[in-house]
Amino acid sequence: MKLLLSMLLAFQLFPAAKNLTPASIQAQTQPKQLIHPPIPKSTKDTVAIVVLDKPHTEQEIKRLIKPYKGVKLRRIFQEALDGFSVQGSPATIARLTQQQQQQKQIIHVSPITKYQVQTEESVKIIGVDEVRSFFDSKNKRLTGKGVTVGVIDTGVDYTHPDLKPNYKGGHDLVDNDTDPMETLTPGRQTIHGTHVAGIIAANGKIKGVAPEARILAYRALGPGGGGTTEQVLAAIDQAIKDKVDIVNLSLGNSINGPDLPISLALDRAVEKGIVAVAAAGNSGPNVWTVGSPGTSSKAISVGASTPTMEIPYLLIEGTRDKIRIQPMEGSAEWALDRSYEMVDGGLGRKKDLRNVQGKIVLIKRGTFTFTEKAKNAKEAGAKAVLIYNNIGGSFIGNLETEISIPVGSLSKKDGDFLKKQKPQTARLQIKKEKDQLADFSSRGPVTGTWEIKPDILAPGVAINSTVPGGYLSLQGTSMAAPHVAGACALIKQAHPDWTPEQIKSSLMNTAKPLGEKTEAGAPWYRTSKPELREQSQSNAAGLYRTYEQGAGRIQVADAIKTESLVSPGSIKFGKYTNQHNRHKVRLHVENTSDKKQGYSFAIPYQEDGLDWRFPLSFTLGPKQSKDVTVNLTVDPDVFKKKIHDGYIKLFAGSKTINIPYLYVLEEPGYPRVMGFEFAEGDQPGTYHYEVYLPGGAEEFGIALFNPESFRFVGFLDTSVNVKNGLKRQEFTADQLPPEGTYLAKVFAKKAGKEDFIETMITILK
Repeated sequence: MKLLLSMLLAFQLFPAAKNLTPASIQAQTQPKQLIHPPIPKSTKDTVAIVVLDKPHTEQEIKRLIKPYKGVKLRRIFQEALDGFSVQGSPATIARLTQQQQQQKQIIHVSPITKYQVQTEESVKIIGVDEVRSFFDSKNKRLTGKGVTVGVIDTGVDYTHPDLKPNYKGGHDLVDNDTDPMETLTPGRQTIHGTHVAGIIAANGKIKGVAPEARILAYRALGPGGGGTTEQVLAAIDQAIKDKVDIVNLSLGNSINGPDLPISLALDRAVEKGIVAVAAAGNSGPNVWTVGSPGTSSKAISVGASTPTMEIPYLLIEGTRDKIRIQPMEGSAEWALDRSYEMVDGGLGRKKDLRNVQGKIVLIKRGTFTFTEKAKNAKEAGAKAVLIYNNIGGSFIGNLETEISIPVGSLSKKDGDFLKKQKPQTARLQIKKEKDQLADFSSRGPVTGTWEIKPDILAPGVAINSTVPGGYLSLQGTSMAAPHVAGACALIKQAHPDWTPEQIKSSLMNTAKPLGEKTEAGAPWYRTSKPELREQSQSNAAGLYRTYEQGAGRIQVADAIKTESLVSPGSIKFGKYTNQHNRHKVRLHVENTSDKKQGYSFAIPYQEDGLDWRFPLSFTLGPKQSKDVTVNLTVDPDVFKKKIHDGYIKLFAGSKTINIPYLYVLEEPGYPRVMGFEFAEGDQPGTYHYEVYLPGGAEEFGIALFNPESFRFVGFLDTSVNVKNGLKRQEFTADQLPPEGTYLAKVFAKKAGKEDFIETMITILK
């Protein structure tokens, strides 16, 4: 399930446009300067989170906001962070924000953002089968017994037979009651939280990672799987009050920044002894796409890897072309035994599918759901369905109900290529793949702090788990995160005295770094944007970069049995400045075994311009620990890479601990706006755009002009104070301008500089 973000300060300024059909775009450069008016100011009330420097009473908070006319106090947060939420006009909220420097007790004011959900081979691949034979200090098998996991999500179907034994209550922060049942309203029903809970602790027909862990459910995302910062913060606040051991957040937005309230709240939860697990996001494969709360410094941020899978490749007869198909969850197995003709099925409407009997149908994404497209094709007699993207890049898909024919997704590039091959015949080739980084998994690093995120990987593709009324296979970092939450429950049972930092380090220190090469043996570069390609090439060892996979894929048995811990589990050396070219990092090394162990560092591969200094070899007795310092000196006249990363190896007894590190010489010279795409949505009558803002923007907008006279027509969308990262916005038909062709100027302003993209947008009725 895709993670979506829509900023609250976004305005649509067009009259209703009825019966709209697909929109298309093509890039075009115009010699004439496009001048648009200032972006309009909203008058609609908005909600903001105010972070305080220390706890305040309700009376103190009311006195603090009293000077701001029309501001209404909504919630007070006392556990997740010291602060409160208020509602008021954008102008008043802006005044409050401007005064935060003068008001010493106010640290930060943040408009709330919208959060949505992210979507038994996987249990075997992380080593849980071996763990089943382990026992805790009370001679009980490691099953998560006695450990409580809080699931902050869409709620949980606590009547499901596989979850009923372990469900121990919860809270609904959407309806503000104690019944966290999934939304059951037709058309707006949810299944996500139940699926997540099953991965953690199902104990029936299927077994979760920790099948005897207690589950507390916190419904923070309501109908359709959407919620706000305020609701998620309230859920974290309540989970801390309930003294859960672990909290799982398979939700997020695409804002890449460490200082959003939810990221700060998870840091606070960890400080209070709770292991916090968060999905990294589904905005990959490009770098800089990790989103909050996966950017939380102290939480465990989880990316997605693949379990063992049989992946179909499409072979075009008469050519050497081979195209990878991403199977959709809920479809039949891709097992076509001979060659089939391929035909263009348009958008997958019934009128588009008149000559598809016994053929593979190529269908364009958009206008209505994957399930409807597949059903129409099946009813028309199609043998298989390939749905290709309507914007750049690939995508993952989950069918709402099972379909008895194979259904898969393709990138826009592959779909456009296949459409040109007429007539054509294709056959399948099946390859086994294991332990690869999922294309959709968001990558780091975190902007501003240059931290490596995600921290680790877990299986997140083709994951079967519980849903209301049965079982369903889904994919996403939402499915990867609960594997880690369940693993943390097993570790907590085995080592009840370990802190959240020790549990995190045990997983990172023992993780398996993943590598991938093409058949020719060269690294596979996954990034589609040339301006970012340097930053996401695999390193000399053929591994994914550290800020793509963190320490690697978890190995739970090794984490439980580890005899050494190194904290933190990854190193950020920061960014070079004229005053700061010597970097020092302190590591805490702990011998957790009952025997003496020796420790020594391996020198990283030689790189001109980098000078490393490591401590000499040392020995630790049983249960002893020691702080050691690693130094890095950089000569910028010699070392020219903008980003440098790798793994420092620490030999600990007979084991090797890989510690990922990252150093930034220079912030990449990316434009302020890039990668704009506009296309039909997956629901009827909806449309969406994507745009990447690497440095964020003080002002962002999409201004439309008459393509002949260059006269300004109106704004498609505007936002202010947009954070770094990928911005997405979805529109219904009545939010779009009338039918026609427009010249669009997509612009971002920051620090007095404006960058923009010009493109043509055609909206058809």
